[in-house]
Amino acid sequence: MFGDFARVWTPIVPLRSLAQGPVGVQVAGERLAVFLGSGGTPGVLVDKCPHRGVKLSLGRITPEGCLECPFHGWRFGTDGTNRGAPLNPKARLETLGATALPARAIGDFVWAYTNPAGEPPGEPVVPETLTDPSLARIIIERTWNCHWTRAMENMLDSPHLPFVHRKTIGKFVSRYMKPDSEMEVIWEDTDFGGSTHALMDGRDGGGRLDFHRPNVMTLHIPIPRMRLKIHALVVPIDATHTRLFVVGARSFLKWRGFTGLFEGNAAKIADEDRDVVESSWPKEVPPPSEEHSVGTDRATLAFRRYYLETLKGSSAG
Repeated sequence: MFGDFARVWTPIVPLRSLAQGPVGVQVAGERLAVFLGSGGTPGVLVDKCPHRGVKLSLGRITPEGCLECPFHGWRFGTDGTNRGAPLNPKARLETLGATALPARAIGDFVWAYTNPAGEPPGEPVVPETLTDPSLARIIIERTWNCHWTRAMENMLDSPHLPFVHRKTIGKFVSRYMKPDSEMEVIWEDTDFGGSTHALMDGRDGGGRLDFHRPNVMTLHIPIPRMRLKIHALVVPIDATHTRLFVVGARSFLKWRGFTGLFEGNAAKIADEDRDVVESSWPKEVPPPSEEHSVGTDRATLAFRRYYLETLKGSSAG
């Protein structure tokens, strides 16, 4: 299970998507059913009833907060335990459970740990601007035809801004570019992953990118006396598809009437990246020796080392 993406915490769906009932999603090749049980406790089950293999995400939530299979009405708690097998009062429910993943509701998302066997060694490490109640947030979602590692590297890559985003956020970089300009990319390892920023001819514009292992980026945009952060949550669907959540968090213009404006800007910037990232070949990032790299690739190479040394080849039982 979860080949090349095992034993990590990852966001999987926005909480708001569960308002009408269970949702079926795929993460790293595994089908999952996500729902909210009693008290809003999140449940993430392998989307396969242990009885006849039916998708549990097609079921409903019972008044007791269980996920009910649509085929024979078997009911499962958020921990996967079987809470009832109708018409079979003598069934040994303790042997008829579904496979559950550890799950948490943090900020605006459900997070899951990609290993159903045992308790995770720690809790999700989440950027504080995804949970700060004083900030207004927007969420847009996209599906890209690419391996998630290519999308993640793109989110940590500074030198593409004046080219891919020349009409949007790249303008703030290109205005300082000269024919002989030099960009210096600085990477620092952190407890949560890493932090990177770029100097243009020695000038530091104040922006910073944080990488939260395994698949979250935070862009810190410097605005005096205000807070504006753009997050990219890069979730693998399978070997050739990636689910991208872009979350903007801001301390200003928090009136709901501005939501569409910020959503539109975030969507425009994300869509500028799509064609470039989807065209990358091979689909999955290769070992560094198989591509030519330069000094401005320092941050993306740091991510690549993490993926190839830590996640590549991992799996869960």
